[in-house]
Amino acid sequence: MTSAQQILLERMRQSLGEQVVVTDPADIDPWLTDWRGRWHGRSAAILQPGSTSEAAAIIGLAADLGIPLVPQGGNTSMVGGATPSDDGSALILSLRRLNRIRSIDRGSMRAVVEAGVILQALHEAVAEEGLRFPLTLGAKGSATIGGLVSTNAGGTQVLRFGTMRGLVDGLEAVLPDGTVHDGLSGLKKDNRGYSIDQLLIGAEGTLGIVTAARLKLYPAIHRRAVAWLGLDSPQTALDTLQALQAQTDRIEGFEILPQDSLDAVVSHIPGTRAPLSGRHPWQVLVEATADHPDAELPEQLLARLLAPLIERDLLRDAAISASESQAEEFWRIRDSLSEAERATFGPATQHDISVPVEAMAAFMIEAAEEVEKAFPGTSASGFGHLGDGNIHFHVRAGTRGGTDWLSQEGPEVTRFVHDLVVAAGGSISAEHGIGQMKKDELERLSPEHTRHLRAIKQGLDPQGLMNPGKLI
Repeated sequence: MTSAQQILLERMRQSLGEQVVVTDPADIDPWLTDWRGRWHGRSAAILQPGSTSEAAAIIGLAADLGIPLVPQGGNTSMVGGATPSDDGSALILSLRRLNRIRSIDRGSMRAVVEAGVILQALHEAVAEEGLRFPLTLGAKGSATIGGLVSTNAGGTQVLRFGTMRGLVDGLEAVLPDGTVHDGLSGLKKDNRGYSIDQLLIGAEGTLGIVTAARLKLYPAIHRRAVAWLGLDSPQTALDTLQALQAQTDRIEGFEILPQDSLDAVVSHIPGTRAPLSGRHPWQVLVEATADHPDAELPEQLLARLLAPLIERDLLRDAAISASESQAEEFWRIRDSLSEAERATFGPATQHDISVPVEAMAAFMIEAAEEVEKAFPGTSASGFGHLGDGNIHFHVRAGTRGGTDWLSQEGPEVTRFVHDLVVAAGGSISAEHGIGQMKKDELERLSPEHTRHLRAIKQGLDPQGLMNPGKLI
């Protein structure tokens, strides 16, 4: 521990209390490794403010002493974005004690929520008011609102409601010098120059620390239904989506996966089974909802809209959930894909990528062919949010594989995939962020973009103390 760190910890104990400072190695250790277990760091202490004013006091003194801070919420980053470096220079700033839901307002359809509130807790709280916050993902039981804001999280309902950026109506944050930015007023019109709120969304904690957010709410789902479709190609899937969206705005989920990924789930995940009889090159999950009891039932809506697509032979087969439990069974297949693929196909490079929606169908086929040609013996495929232009593109080791394949050949495969993505006008990070994992690739592929990010960083955090080593 450095002398500057000792000064900070002692002053915080004296002014804020012992509960704010954690130095027991056993309590710190679980927070030194990332969600995937790929990055490990060191830190002498965890600082855990219980209010925005306490966070401001910590960040302000850290700035004076030149001490780097690594913000953490649920530590669910997929790219090492919340893991300290291994040199021990940074302290962890945990937002988990900032866990109050300050208000839920049915009139404005807004909630003001502190950064440490767990997503699932927010879902449950607003549901009691007959409302919902329409963002969900696999880590909802651990992921916190501050982390979701700072990574501009997506999830499975982006198709209708957008990413976190579109769901945030204002932020409260502590900036690198310890001053508090208060953007929670909910102004509909505010033309005072640059938006600090928008700069902080997706900044991965490198420009300041989000302490609370004003979030948009929507009426609770009255009823939902899920259809499972079998079809020939990603292009057919995209044509299906466009046909549905031309008739309704009630489609919330549209997920695509290849047949072999479905096979992996059925063989590996107990209690799952294929929703359709027969085999189909590609499978699609579609969710439709109704927000009030007078709306057409979503299962009837799906049946009505899918019938002419079947008659046109756009779809090979379709099944619509007959109950909420069956809808959950369909979603369980989708949510189990990554686990099942790891168990079935072994090591794979995984890429969270996006290209323009209209280009994704062709990209899924052509990129897989290019990868398999460049690396004979591998197999490549994608699954995920076709309607968002975002898929998870996996390259499996196949016959080239061994326990060391990821470390030996994985980086070259990833660079090849990223080059294809950039050539298609896409992004190497659709929803997981850059963190540590993709920082070098961002620099390689987007040097001008990275230069502009650095200029913003230099303006707000000239000492480079906010989450160092991440994003840029």
